[in-house]
Amino acid sequence: MDREWNDNQPIYRQLRDRVVAMILDGVLKEGDPLPSVRNVAAEYRVNPLTVLKGYQELVNEELVEKRRGLGMFVKDGARNLLLRGERQKFLVEEWPRIHATIQRLGLKAEELLDGANHRSSSKATKKADSD
Repeated sequence: MDREWNDNQPIYRQLRDRVVAMILDGVLKEGDPLPSVRNVAAEYRVNPLTVLKGYQELVNEELVEKRRGLGMFVKDGARNLLLRGERQKFLVEEWPRIHATIQRLGLKAEELLDGANHRSSSKATKKADSD
């Protein structure tokens, strides 16, 4: 998880979003335990209640389950549930702005794909060079 905090959003919400990203990216898989509240609080120098509040949001969203005495674990189906929700959120909140920019700049689908492919290949080259 990133150690930088954004002043535009409460820290507990940023913690929640970081765990969501870890699930979507496959870093945390279904059945995996979440890092303990104490460890996260110590590592990121935040109040344990802040971490607990972020984790509780994940429980309320039915992405994570509490197992008494064991901790919190990613629930089965959490990734698929997140994908549906995050895709819908993207289409409603972000895509209209992106689409408007594409239209404003007169970009064509081929140009967008070429740009994405070029960026992906340069990232792969950099990664290979660092290995």
